[in-house]
Amino acid sequence: MTLTTSLGFPRIGARRELKHALEAHWRGELSADQLQETGRELRARHWTLQRDAGIDLPPSNDFSLYDQVLDTAFLFDAIPPRYRALADADPLAGYFALARGHQRDGIDLHALEMTKWFDTNYHYLVPELEAGQAFALRGDKPVAQYLEAKALGIETRPVLIGPVTFLWLSKTVDGSDRFALLERLLPVYAQLLAQLQEAGAQWVQIDEPALVLDLAPEAREAYRRAYAALAQGPRPKLLLTPYFGALGDNLELAASLPVDGLHLDLVRAPEELEAVLDRLPEGRVLSAGLVDGRNIWRTRLDNALLLARYARTRVGADKLWLAPSCSLLHVPVDLDGEKALEPDLKSWLSFARQKLGEIRVLADALDGRDTAHAALDDARARIESRKASPRVHRPEVAARLAAVTPAQAQRASPYPARRQAQEAALGLPPYPTTTIGSFPQTLQVREARAKFKSRKLDEAGYDAFLEAQTEKCVRFQEQIGIDVLVHGEFERNDMVEYFGEQLDGFAFTRLGWVQSYGSRCVKPPIIFGDVVRPAPMTVRWSRYAQSLTQRPMKGMLTGPVTVLQWSFVRDDQARADTCRQIALALRDEVTHLEAAGIKVIQIDEPALREGLPLRRAQWAAYLDWAVESFRLSASGVRDETQIHTHMCYSEFNDIIQAVAAMDADVISIETSRSRMELLDAFVKFRYPSGIGPGVYDIHSPRIPTTSEMVELLEKARAVLAPEQIWVNPDCGLKTRGWPETRTALERMVEAARILRGERAAAA
Repeated sequence: MTLTTSLGFPRIGARRELKHALEAHWRGELSADQLQETGRELRARHWTLQRDAGIDLPPSNDFSLYDQVLDTAFLFDAIPPRYRALADADPLAGYFALARGHQRDGIDLHALEMTKWFDTNYHYLVPELEAGQAFALRGDKPVAQYLEAKALGIETRPVLIGPVTFLWLSKTVDGSDRFALLERLLPVYAQLLAQLQEAGAQWVQIDEPALVLDLAPEAREAYRRAYAALAQGPRPKLLLTPYFGALGDNLELAASLPVDGLHLDLVRAPEELEAVLDRLPEGRVLSAGLVDGRNIWRTRLDNALLLARYARTRVGADKLWLAPSCSLLHVPVDLDGEKALEPDLKSWLSFARQKLGEIRVLADALDGRDTAHAALDDARARIESRKASPRVHRPEVAARLAAVTPAQAQRASPYPARRQAQEAALGLPPYPTTTIGSFPQTLQVREARAKFKSRKLDEAGYDAFLEAQTEKCVRFQEQIGIDVLVHGEFERNDMVEYFGEQLDGFAFTRLGWVQSYGSRCVKPPIIFGDVVRPAPMTVRWSRYAQSLTQRPMKGMLTGPVTVLQWSFVRDDQARADTCRQIALALRDEVTHLEAAGIKVIQIDEPALREGLPLRRAQWAAYLDWAVESFRLSASGVRDETQIHTHMCYSEFNDIIQAVAAMDADVISIETSRSRMELLDAFVKFRYPSGIGPGVYDIHSPRIPTTSEMVELLEKARAVLAPEQIWVNPDCGLKTRGWPETRTALERMVEAARILRGERAAAA
């Protein structure tokens, strides 16, 4: 009988129960014990759901209160010294301090850096290590959660981030070699594996997604040393689990490691099956990742079944496992909760629970069960329905895309000429201040939106409410002295969903939540067809906000690459073509904003780097169409209209030329958690345009002092020309409260004034 398994399950809950519990705990409304009980309830529910869906060996230790990389660092006692006293006194408070910072009871701690998990929109906390780092087991989370499932009568496979991937994802604060720490780390892994074996675990899943990256010789050698060492001691069987792409030139390495099973992402790399089978040692399990863990379209089961049948002939029925391509963390929990989706569109989709069902169908078909025939027929009918649907393709979109010329992706003048025109038009002071866009989405704002959607508040009443909130935001910014204002985005539910709701070709779910980081969840739109902008999307609110003030008002848009990356994207055409369609829709919006009197327009692209293929050889092709898409959206305006873009949590060194090629007039970036380290790329490259290095971290409730912000700006001023520097937060303020926002922005403006005064004195 073919064994079915899963590599990980969404932990937030179908109705975001984990999010609500976390935020209640942080507000002091839910005790630590009550928070942990919520975690236990969610784990039990998810293990039972997977068992009932026909999964033979579900995972455990895939649940986290915040982030699995942070869990690993905490488990192995890789806690930076500044957090240790708090972590020793109150482990849960210390854990959350690493994630969010801590500022009370006389303790003031910054959060760890946060960045993207490979090429996904999930964020992880970056562990901080140093030469001579000591590791030790701290607690027993993997063992405890395995035993928790066992007590429910469910045998699971504990999941661990592998030692090489853990070091790869970490940073050393002293610049030392991460992989030099491997020999210190491996005994702790060995100790944990021995404990899991003693607890009764038969298998352990060792996640090593770094195996799909370009690996330097020292990383390859680290793999050999690591798994040779782990093979020596008592341990359960090990399933080595790379995903997110092809093994490529690491295939020989992966196949040679002394483990008991190897997972293969056959969604992203189906062409690699033959080569893996040729090199897989006899008797080793092959975990075939045949169902897409990254997108929400139904699996083409006939194609997957062909791969599965061939693999079975090569390894044998008892050595083939069927699985998703990766953890299902990246998709919503259950399609059955979507009552409002149109039936045809809903029939094309598959969320986490449905994906488990697809795996079960594949296993039943392999094992010759009659029940599989009807399921396969149904899947074929749904796939054909989507292909034939007139809702998917629009000839006028294809015609417009075909007519695009290179000149449409070029501003009229080069940056130096545009800068002069913009200085004359805007009249901004040195070190101009602005924010990234959104202001706090308070309970009052969310309740008004909910009442409007449920028709308990009519359109006139909702508009009046939004106008009042916008005016309050504008007056506040004027009062404290912000130079380039924003309208606050109170009408927007999400920076991607809001635009998708106004574009043809998009669909939306009610409960399709996916974890982005911690308690932050997003509900990605579904791009199912050609993209068209039927009417202006943001002009009404930008025009209204500008009418309230003489200061420049920024028009706020989400860029084409980010709309693409943060949606579930159609898989029936090239992503580049979908991105260009979005770019043309945004181009129309940009020109309409300019015509409405908006002189500064920000087109956010925080996902530009996230979209990079994991292999460097594929970067150029992606960056060509990604940069072209941004320029296509931005280049229809006059020289005096200033185009901003925003990027967060990105390492820019290796793509700085592409960032410059976007030809934005101003770029704002995240730099506060890294203490301005990310500026290095812009300095070495001599980036020519304006730069707003974020001076405080909005993802943490911690409020920095004015002197901290001045210190960060001094670091920026040491390496950038004064006329380049803008002063702004790291990101939008949507998730923060008004009291902390007021204080932080007042201090930010004061920091800019201090720099202006110093500059005036020097002159």
